[in-house]
Amino acid sequence: MSAQTPNADPAELAKFSDLAHRWWDPESEFRPLHQINPLRLQWIQSLAPLQGREVLDVGCGGGILSDAMARAGATTLGIDLASKSLKVAQLHALEAQTPNVRYREVSVEDLARERPASFDVVTCMEMLEHVPDPASTVRACAALAKPGGWLFFSTLNRNPKSFLFAIVGAEYVLNLLPKGTHEYRRFITPAELATLARDAGLTVSEFTGMTYNPFTKVYRLNDDVSVNYIVACRKPA
Repeated sequence: MSAQTPNADPAELAKFSDLAHRWWDPESEFRPLHQINPLRLQWIQSLAPLQGREVLDVGCGGGILSDAMARAGATTLGIDLASKSLKVAQLHALEAQTPNVRYREVSVEDLARERPASFDVVTCMEMLEHVPDPASTVRACAALAKPGGWLFFSTLNRNPKSFLFAIVGAEYVLNLLPKGTHEYRRFITPAELATLARDAGLTVSEFTGMTYNPFTKVYRLNDDVSVNYIVACRKPA
């Protein structure tokens, strides 16, 4: 992918840009991201402590995870191709006086050519199911990690349960997400993601699942990867 043909779907970028002003409202359409962010951060920290690390957050959106990783002691760069979301992230960093975080509008493929092997930790959360070529994104993330670096990818499994929970339930019944947020055909199974990671030269370390209880309204990390899941990978030293 080149700078002229970024690995991005214009309709997906427009979808999130239209909601940009809502990113930091914890009661908005982005409420699930605010609720799961502490869980994700804790899991990342358990494997790759962030203090003093150079961290890249790919597809950072409004900066919810980027901001949290910076506050955990990392020097953080968040990248995205949705201009409005990035402006929201930058404004929030100024208002909240978040240290050591900055944002750039650049594709992960272009950044990989510019700064290969530059980051101790690379995160790519809820992005792979929104790009035309997930393999390209994983390869670029792998290229950006330093030898021995950690990479974290989260996405949605593809099976009848995930269709029922992530689309019918989350978007149409519980209204946790805006209708049309996800397309089932773009979901990625853990086996497929593991293959993409290995093809990019990464070692798959472990998976964790994320579940939501609609009655208690509580998210938890556990071994159930049937809907939402995160995979941790390592770049060989």
